[in-house]
Amino acid sequence: MPTPEPAGRRERRKARTRAHIAETALELFLARGFAEVTTAEVAEAADVSVTTLFNHFPSKEALVVDEDAEREAALVAAVHDREPGTSVVDALHAYFTAVREARGGDDGGARFREFRRMILESPSLREHVDRMWARHEDSLAAAIAADAGAAADDPAVRALAHLVLAARSVPGDGGAGSDAAFALLRAGWSALDPLAPAGPPG
Repeated sequence: MPTPEPAGRRERRKARTRAHIAETALELFLARGFAEVTTAEVAEAADVSVTTLFNHFPSKEALVVDEDAEREAALVAAVHDREPGTSVVDALHAYFTAVREARGGDDGGARFREFRRMILESPSLREHVDRMWARHEDSLAAAIAADAGAAADDPAVRALAHLVLAARSVPGDGGAGSDAAFALLRAGWSALDPLAPAGPPG
């Protein structure tokens, strides 16, 4: 009787397979266009079955944007796990700044520009991304409300969650547009919540 594979090793193997499928799909989509590549072609190029592909990704769109749960968890953690004395807006600003820098700056380099163009040109991808950010907005609003001792449907809380997610992508060289948007949010949220630390300007 074969020895069962240890759980840790099995999870690492699954993670490697998932990452390989996603990278293979992205290369094909960027080279030929999202609509021009089928999931069967992705599976063949990744040397997996179509069943295996869909075991890892529930849809073709998820092959492109596959960090939904991780991104949502990171947003909530930015609120709940921030350093004492750091405002919610400052913590979220720092999070999005780190994300921008990790992908190579404000425009993310040529590969990211191609990635963004692909999403903008595909109605199904745009809808997928919009649904993802709507879920993140709900989770972020709940985290902010819990932190502020407010109701999750408080209009100010909902507005802040919505505007924070919009502020992350305001155009501007070197992130200047996003930084300016967060400066405005910082001032506005501090005025609404006297208990929120104002944070440094800029």
